[in-house]
Parts: sequence; C-alpha cells; structure tokens
Amino acid sequence: MRSVTYSMNVSLDGYIVDANGDIDWSDPDEAVFQYWTDEIREAGVHLLGRRLYETMLYWETAGQEEPLGAAELEWAALWKALPKVVFSRTLSTVRGTNTHLASGTLAEEIERLRAEPGEGDIAIGGATLAAEAAASDLIDEYRAMIHPVLVGGGTPFFPHHGRRVNLELVESRTFGRNATLLRHRVLH
Repeated sequence: MRSVTYSMNVSLDGYIVDANGDIDWSDPDEAVFQYWTDEIREAGVHLLGRRLYETMLYWETAGQEEPLGAAELEWAALWKALPKVVFSRTLSTVRGTNTHLASGTLAEEIERLRAEPGEGDIAIGGATLAAEAAASDLIDEYRAMIHPVLVGGGTPFFPHHGRRVNLELVESRTFGRNATLLRHRVLH
C-alpha cells in the first residue's frame, strides 16, 4: 500500500510560514535543494491545499522569463510531471501541468489513490490539509526539514488536533547550513 507522507520546511520553533506569511527563512542551500529534488522523485502524487498550490504555481513557468540553474530546471521538470491534486473550497478551476481539483474529500481521495496501482508516495503539502489528514489518521510519515531560525509565530507544522500520536524516528540527517531532516513513521 502506498504511504502518505507530510513534509515541509520548519522553523526550529515549529512553523512552516512565519506570522507575515513569509518563507524566506527557509531558502534552501544546494544540499537541501537536492534533498527536495530526491524526495519529489519518490512521490507518485502530491496533494496540496490552495495556499501551497498557489505558491507552487511559480514552478509551472519557472525559467521562462529568468534563467535557472540546472538543479532548478530539474526540479521544475519533475514537479510539472508529477500528478497533483488540489483541495480548495474557493477555487473552481486550477492551472498547471498534471493538476486537477479534488472531486471528493481528502479521505476519499487518499483511499482511491491507495487502491489504484501506482508507484511512489502520496505526498501531502500544506498545514491545513495535513491537519485534516492527521485528524483522520491518514499520515504514515512526518518529514520535517528543520531550519535554525525562530520565527516567533505563524502556521505550525504539526496540526493541533488534541490526540496523541506515537512516532518512530527512521532518519535524521544534517545538511549544509545546519538544516536538519527528521523523518518519523507513525506507529499504529
């Protein structure tokens, strides 16, 4: 069965976006960028909330107006080829290669994707969508790329849904500017 993973850049105090909506504190160095490229290769489909979808639209046209390096061009090509499902209460259409709006609930979409033949993880991006998945016990693995910065508030990485979730550390790794990856599998 395909695993559901939730991974994001995270400040040391636990936020994926600061109180102003900025993510500039998580600009990746070469090693972190390579990690994200390798991770996107492992994904079979990416589920996104509206805000992350709108942020990631950049990669649909990246390199057309400004030059990109080889690493960014590779990531953009992988992202465009990856099937993406957007969950939104406000959008009626979406743009982007291999991108469509979800037709059912998050649980229904994950159940459908797990039942289909296919390779790669079912990746979830965005705190709101991850909170919904966590509340329904749909996340198999949490991947936090922790950056050495305290942003003081914003959107938290971990959903606060009032229940205990036991985890097992499956990997920890330090990257270039002291960013640290922590991968934890959910113990059922």
